[in-house]
Amino acid sequence: MLPPQAEKKMQTWIRSRHLICKGNFFIFETVEYSTVERFEECVQSLGGTLVCVKPIKKIWIGKHRKVILYQAKASLHTPHHNLKEYWFNYGGFYTRFDERG
Repeated sequence: MLPPQAEKKMQTWIRSRHLICKGNFFIFETVEYSTVERFEECVQSLGGTLVCVKPIKKIWIGKHRKVILYQAKASLHTPHHNLKEYWFNYGGFYTRFDERG
């Protein structure tokens, strides 16, 4: 994936509150592991590193289906990168799956 495409995808996840910034890390949450793999591809394309992926908890989707919520943590230390600024302008402090947000 080319860096401009990766940055656009990450911006989409920021607006949808799947991706937040905490300190020097980007935290991504989703219920689909294939999306975690796409996130890793985007991070690598932008010069970053996926630090870890862990299953957080099981959540209800609809009335009859429980799925695993995955959380991925990435480090993106590229100079002059504007994703953190984009998150500051359009993102949130909690993901869409957080009970506080």
